[in-house]
Amino acid sequence: MNFADRLAAAVVRKGTSLCVGLDPRIDLLPPELVTGLKAGPAGRARAYERFCTALIESVAEEAVAVKPQVAFFEALGGHGLSALDRICAFASEHDLIVIADAKRGDIGSTSQAYAEAWLAPRDGAPPVADAMTVNPYMGGDSLEPFLLACGAGSGLFVLVRTSNPGAADLQEQRLADGQRVWERTAELVAGWGAELVGESGLSSVGAVIGATSPEAVERARELMPHQILLLPGVGAQGGRAGDLAAAFRDHPAGGLVVAARSVIYAWRERRGDWQQSVRLAAAELRAATPVA
Repeated sequence: MNFADRLAAAVVRKGTSLCVGLDPRIDLLPPELVTGLKAGPAGRARAYERFCTALIESVAEEAVAVKPQVAFFEALGGHGLSALDRICAFASEHDLIVIADAKRGDIGSTSQAYAEAWLAPRDGAPPVADAMTVNPYMGGDSLEPFLLACGAGSGLFVLVRTSNPGAADLQEQRLADGQRVWERTAELVAGWGAELVGESGLSSVGAVIGATSPEAVERARELMPHQILLLPGVGAQGGRAGDLAAAFRDHPAGGLVVAARSVIYAWRERRGDWQQSVRLAAAELRAATPVA
């Protein structure tokens, strides 16, 4: 099934466009999850797995997707990647779309291998993730293997206008015709995803647009009418869900509001059970998220 249609159906069925980032850091985990574990990568990977599976249980009713940040698991080598595989499978079992935040992008066989790693079935088992983030800096040929995977039912989110302060160093620069670099990138994304628009009117090739710039979200929707906008930066980075209505102009699945730290570490500022604090933070953000 077309990824965009699958996501759109899930958003409508669950009544939420919230995506929770899974960004585990050993120094921020609840003490009971790290007590008694072995030192080193194996113990840390076990702690991350305990944390993320508990997070998934906590947000499954409030979110439509989770976005594990691959780097935190890669840092632990094989132990971390094995834990990530199990976490992604656990999320799928809990009716959540899995978006691997890997930001891959290369050419030829390397790009093909990245696409196979995240979006291809393994020995008859489903792919690790339903979708992944990719970097378009090397051009259209670097995305060809990922686009082929979209034709087989996977999804992509292409970096276009990101939420970090340094994004302006390149993305806001003006081309000779006055267009900004990120706007030209948005036009390319719209073209790459044109043949992958499903019955929902949305494309399986989406775009990453930082929620910290509502003006960019509005402009992105103008340039990419069929793209699902992945909107990181809500909460700890200063973005506000209520400022993102433009993303949902045409469809309730036109955007995915992404929050990580403000949800998964909510318990650090609230009293009581840590999982309940996470659940409440997710519910509050869900309620604040605009829909079409």
